[in-house]
Amino acid sequence: MQTRQTVADDNGGNASCDVRIRRVYEEPSADDGLRVLVDRLWPRGRSKQSAHVDVWLKDIAPSKDLRTWFGHIPERFDGFAARYCAELDANPEAVGRLRELVAGHSRVTLLYGAKDSEHNNAVVLREYLLGERDRHTDKA
Repeated sequence: MQTRQTVADDNGGNASCDVRIRRVYEEPSADDGLRVLVDRLWPRGRSKQSAHVDVWLKDIAPSKDLRTWFGHIPERFDGFAARYCAELDANPEAVGRLRELVAGHSRVTLLYGAKDSEHNNAVVLREYLLGERDRHTDKA
C-alpha cells in the first residue's frame, strides 16, 4: 500500500500518514518508516534482530478465539473483519496507542505474519485506521 491516507483519530480529527502493510518475513525496506508488528504471536523462525520491528503491539491483534474461528479461510474474511472491528471498538487503549504511533510518524508499516496478503488482520486494521471499516460491519 503506497498512498498517503488520512487517518481518523480518537477525537474525530484527522492526521495525514502513509499506512502500509507488509509481511514480516519480507526484507525490510529503508522507506518502511515505523515498523509495527500487529500479531499476537511472534513470527516463527524470525529473530527480533532480523524482523526489524520497532514496536510490537500484541494487544491490537485479534483474540485467539477469533483467529481460531477464522483459520485464514478466505470465505470467512468478511465475518472475521466485522468481528475484529468489534474487538477493536472494545479495545480503545490498544487502538489509542496505535493512533498515537501513527500520529507521530509520516509513515507506518503494519507487519503481519500470515501468508495471505489480502485476508489478514493487518488489512482490516489498516481499513479501521483509515475509517473504511463499514464495508464489513453488516457481515458479522
